[in-house]
Amino acid sequence: MDAQGRGRADDIDPADQWVLNPSTGEYELRLTPSAPQSAVPGPRRATPANAGAGRGRSAAPEREREQERETHGVPGTPGQVPPPRRRRGVPEEPLPGRRRSRAPEKKKSKAKKVLLWTGGTMAFVMVAAAAGGYFYLKHLEGNVQTTDVGTAGKSGFSKDEAFNILIIGTDKRTGAGNEKYGDAGSVGHADTTILLHVSKDRTNATALSIPRDLIVDVPDCPTKLADGTEKIIAGTQSVRFNTSLGQGGRDPGCTMRTVKEVTGISPDHFMMADFNAVKTLTTAVGGVEVCVTKAVNDKESKLKLPAGKSTVEGEQALAFVRTRHSFGNQGDLDRIKVQQQFLSSLMRKMSSSDTLTDPAKLLKLAEAATSALTVDTGLGKVSTLKDVALELKKVPTKNITFLTVPVVDNPAEKVRATVVVNQTTGPEVFNAIANDVSFTAVKQQKAKEAAAVAARLKGTKSAASDVRVRILNGGAVSGSAQAVLNYLQNDEGVTKSENAGNASATLAKTTLEYAPAQADQARRLAAIMGLSGSAMKPGESVTNSQGLPTMTLTLGKDFKEAGVSLTAPAKAPSVDGQSTADKVKCAS
Repeated sequence: MDAQGRGRADDIDPADQWVLNPSTGEYELRLTPSAPQSAVPGPRRATPANAGAGRGRSAAPEREREQERETHGVPGTPGQVPPPRRRRGVPEEPLPGRRRSRAPEKKKSKAKKVLLWTGGTMAFVMVAAAAGGYFYLKHLEGNVQTTDVGTAGKSGFSKDEAFNILIIGTDKRTGAGNEKYGDAGSVGHADTTILLHVSKDRTNATALSIPRDLIVDVPDCPTKLADGTEKIIAGTQSVRFNTSLGQGGRDPGCTMRTVKEVTGISPDHFMMADFNAVKTLTTAVGGVEVCVTKAVNDKESKLKLPAGKSTVEGEQALAFVRTRHSFGNQGDLDRIKVQQQFLSSLMRKMSSSDTLTDPAKLLKLAEAATSALTVDTGLGKVSTLKDVALELKKVPTKNITFLTVPVVDNPAEKVRATVVVNQTTGPEVFNAIANDVSFTAVKQQKAKEAAAVAARLKGTKSAASDVRVRILNGGAVSGSAQAVLNYLQNDEGVTKSENAGNASATLAKTTLEYAPAQADQARRLAAIMGLSGSAMKPGESVTNSQGLPTMTLTLGKDFKEAGVSLTAPAKAPSVDGQSTADKVKCAS
């Protein structure tokens, strides 16, 4: 019989002080009946049942009974441990194995209620905000109209590459209040067109305006109709550039193809806007600042401005970019200069701190921009448009250059009404943009890199007959590898060359890979092909079909034709009338 069963609490066996806590599954030491239960677990000690087993009694049944008593602590039976004496202010805890009494609980404090309500409300607000943000983005996405231009554009947008976006302003008279603008029966021609090139390193961008009256050849254009079928709209020769859109049902994909035909530069995406875009965007940002050298009172466009600086928005902003009779010789080329000034000012206003830190303005801007735009399917998501905007925001305004395609008067016309590309300076401008060359001064790091790659061209050159190379097509038009092979063997004496077929991946630019021991051969082939140092890629040697070490020439998308130099210009040419987005030029 244990001590407590005999009623002598002062003669308790120490083994009886270790009691199993059913909440933790651990044995805990209770030194006196009045002491609170210890939170420190201890090892299991011997019990009277164990001791009894040592005196010849059956241990197993007694141990089970003892554990049951320790667990449940039935009052008045051996194994019961009297509960600790409750201190004032401490709520009574029920005995192990017993349910808490149903006495009414004390109400939570007001402070706790406030915390619970505040925490719950904040959680709800956060969930609602996230859901609301999602639905708002979907709402914005619903504002944007898309056009599938097929192979004329890219399927997605890459943050790690240079990109070209064709910005098109149409003269279509849709939308409330626009009946008085544009040509009465216009199907929506390319009234204003800008090819925006953003450099790979985001240090610079070039906005190239294309005159609407530029004489071009519009190529055949595969166009997707509303029912999903495809129709090829026949091309036309020697026509105004603005007819590349709308005429005969041509979509923006036709304009993109025409730009590539004229400049050699492939637009990746397009953004098209009508008259409403100018009105809503300028209103959303609270107006943009423009400047004129003399007072303007144009009865046709209804533009009325004093000399000097003014802030225009809405209808007045649209009149400013559309007027022809207030500036220069009243032609399209002078109107382009005014539009470039306006876009520069709009860019500055959109990126200014008073716009970016004003939630109301940002919401208005988001609504206005998405409602005014039609884009290709590759830009159809608001998240993608946001990515484009963030990448463009990285470019300093001082390094955003505005210029116009160099042109001369059309020699086929007696009356000066249309223009043609200046074949002396035009190709230089197109080549600089295609090769990601800035028209403004950028980081000196670029100059260092250019000097390093240029050094690869310096040194001895082997004889053409010693050059061993295999040729791959990695993005050039079909048949280019064979054309280069014929050119090298028949015209340049590179007889140890072979056509190795198509490359495993598409390249934007042509590359020449060679081992260190082949540097002399690489310099000779680079001179023949007109390759720059950046196109030369030192690496490991490979073998040709005969098992001999050879270089690899991979023709990229920049390849034009055999015998045409692939050297990128080290510096962009200077163009008359070019300007940058950080400066204000008054229209005259």
